[in-house]
Amino acid sequence: MQTPTVFLYQIPPKKLGQLRVIGTQMKLRLRVVKPEEFGLPLGVLTGAMPKQDETAAGEETPFSDEMLVMAGLSPAQMDLFLNRLRRGKGTSVALKAVVTPTNETWNAYELHRELTAEHEAMQRGERAHDK
Repeated sequence: MQTPTVFLYQIPPKKLGQLRVIGTQMKLRLRVVKPEEFGLPLGVLTGAMPKQDETAAGEETPFSDEMLVMAGLSPAQMDLFLNRLRRGKGTSVALKAVVTPTNETWNAYELHRELTAEHEAMQRGERAHDK
């Protein structure tokens, strides 16, 4: 059984401290993903896939948006965590995802592109793939 983990990308120190309080209260593992790890597939970060010798990060454009990825949380844990993010002051993160069989082979850059497209589409009141 995978330890419930929230992977954190580009979270500033103050917000990171607030998220750690939530994580500690909920007994969740929070892991800050370093920029040099952004090219690793999500499945490698979760331990579901073996680590590869090389990553696909070479030509990727860095991103500065905050992003969090949840892995191994039960539906109840996920609901509670997201509710606490919404209620907390300064803890909201626009780009959020759950590791799935579909995206576990994606790296942070691929996931970021997909989440950004979905977020922008939601802001416009449409679905990301309705073009």
